[in-house]
Amino acid sequence: MQTRKLGKSNLEVSALGLGCMGMSFSYGQPMDKQEGIKLIRAAVDRGVTFFDTAEVYGPYTNEDLVGEALQPLRDRVVIATKFGFDIVAGADPRGMIGSPMLNSRPEHIKQVVEGSLKRLRTDRIDCCISIASIPTCRSKTSPAR
Repeated sequence: MQTRKLGKSNLEVSALGLGCMGMSFSYGQPMDKQEGIKLIRAAVDRGVTFFDTAEVYGPYTNEDLVGEALQPLRDRVVIATKFGFDIVAGADPRGMIGSPMLNSRPEHIKQVVEGSLKRLRTDRIDCCISIASIPTCRSKTSPAR
């Protein structure tokens, strides 16, 4: 499998990655958990090293699936997860009420990362991506608009 550098980072990933959303969210009924684990591990066996998930998929169940599948293979793979929504337990299937509320505030990011680390069964998240930003919440490196 060919590899690529991810952006300007030193992360090297397989040219083909596996987006895991559809295994537990969005496209009909969730896949059986054991079948999902088998599929993810088969991808690793075939050279895939880049796996994408998000806390909102399920919500949370996709990170659980990816974490369980990749825990014994963790040093061989790169995991990306996304954040940026306020997830409300007991709301619609996405965990949201009405239109998704965006939240990329620093205190929320810290909360999300702690939860994702537990669900992904890892001590690190290789690539943590904000789904949306809030115009009034700028980092020191974000350009003003």
